[in-house]
Amino acid sequence: MKWIRERDALIAQTLAFVQSVTGWTGDPRAPDAPAPMPDSAETTSVRPIEIASEVEAPPAIPPPQPFQVASPRTGGDLRSEMQDRIANFRRHQERFEREREEYCTATLTKLRAAIRDVSPRPPSGK
Repeated sequence: MKWIRERDALIAQTLAFVQSVTGWTGDPRAPDAPAPMPDSAETTSVRPIEIASEVEAPPAIPPPQPFQVASPRTGGDLRSEMQDRIANFRRHQERFEREREEYCTATLTKLRAAIRDVSPRPPSGK
C-alpha cells in the first residue's frame, strides 16, 4: 500500500530531523526496541532536513498610533440628550396608544353594525 510507505518515509524523515537537531540516535517510540522495517522490499532513502543558517528579520512594524478618545460630555449635554430621548419615547407610546384606541373603536363599530343588521334565521327543516 502506497500510503503505508509514505507514512513510514515521513516517520523516518522526522526521526532524521530529530537526530540532526538533538544528536540523539535512539528510537523515540521505545528506546530499547529496534526500529520497525518497512513492509515492502523497497528502501527509502532518508536525508536530513537542511536548516537555514541565516534568518531574515521580520519587516519593521510601524509604531502604534495614539487612540483617539471622544471628548467627555458635559453634565448639561447628557441631561438634555436623556430628556430628548424620554420625550421621543413618550410620543412613540402615545401614538401606539392612540392607534390601538382607533382600532378598537373601529372594530366595535363594525361589530355593533353586524349585530343590528342580523336577518332572522331561516326555519330549520328537521
